[in-house]
Amino acid sequence: RTLANEVDRFAFSQYLFERQWSELRGYLQERRIGIIGDLPIFVAHDSADVWAHPDLFQLHPDGRPEYVAGVPPDYFSETGQRWGNPLYRWDRLRQQDYRWWIDRFRRTFSLVDVVRVDHFRGFEAYWEIPAAKETAVEGRWAPGPGADFFRTVEDRLGRLPIIAEDLGLITPEVNALRDELGMPGMRVIQFAFDGDPHNIHLPRNYTNRSVAYTGTHDNDTITGWWSATNSLERERARAWMGDGEPEGWDFIEAVLASPAATAIIPLQDLLGLSSGARMNTPGKASDNWTWRIGSNEPDGALAARLRELTERTDRLVPSEEKGLT
Repeated sequence: RTLANEVDRFAFSQYLFERQWSELRGYLQERRIGIIGDLPIFVAHDSADVWAHPDLFQLHPDGRPEYVAGVPPDYFSETGQRWGNPLYRWDRLRQQDYRWWIDRFRRTFSLVDVVRVDHFRGFEAYWEIPAAKETAVEGRWAPGPGADFFRTVEDRLGRLPIIAEDLGLITPEVNALRDELGMPGMRVIQFAFDGDPHNIHLPRNYTNRSVAYTGTHDNDTITGWWSATNSLERERARAWMGDGEPEGWDFIEAVLASPAATAIIPLQDLLGLSSGARMNTPGKASDNWTWRIGSNEPDGALAARLRELTERTDRLVPSEEKGLT
């Protein structure tokens, strides 16, 4: 009763979103264009999910988290990332045959065609940080639910069109889980030039069961990355590209020409935009997700260039073969 007006306001906003999203998705489906959605492994502490199902999360009796999610120090941050999400009680979820997660997947697939499961490695093992700690440094690895979880979800919903976000500190056990489930992983060319000829992010090392990017939403634009990268990486990239000073479209072509089954090029990279158009900086709490296409709208010349390159790299699907896969 106390919050009825506020609840109704949010419910109405969600109703409007649902109607508009349905119209957008219908428009795209008519043109055989699919949507890749993003499903974070964790939810927010102040979410409706935690409020409605506190027994499924590691909480104190007063509702405060005992442990929170994050990742240890890595490429993006020397102190790791303390995300602050409450962690699951996987034993209780398992006892309920993962019913909450099945509902979550079902809802997500009602909105999108393919799901990128963020922080896939957390299903094998996740970084557990005492909630009282201010950084992620003093965390520890705890076992995730593993293949049993995905098998249970698939038993209820059928084969899941999922991309496993397998970036960061990935162990052989995480790779084994991804491969056992037959899910494609992610490859990012910006991570390719550390000097290791076996680096999985070098396009020649991509497998068919992978999704290749010039950069994800967590990376700088390809132009911004190239401007800021160190001299060693520049030297290695020049040597690998073999055609003098590489430009953004050289990296785009390398990704498109790779063996990866799917290639994704951010619009910022197609437009050749610098770091000011970066979508997100991991570990940075504000000023993210603000970029909009604005006046940089693609023109016919850009479309023609992309089509030519798509055709040359054998990624142009004839219209009679188009379909969501």
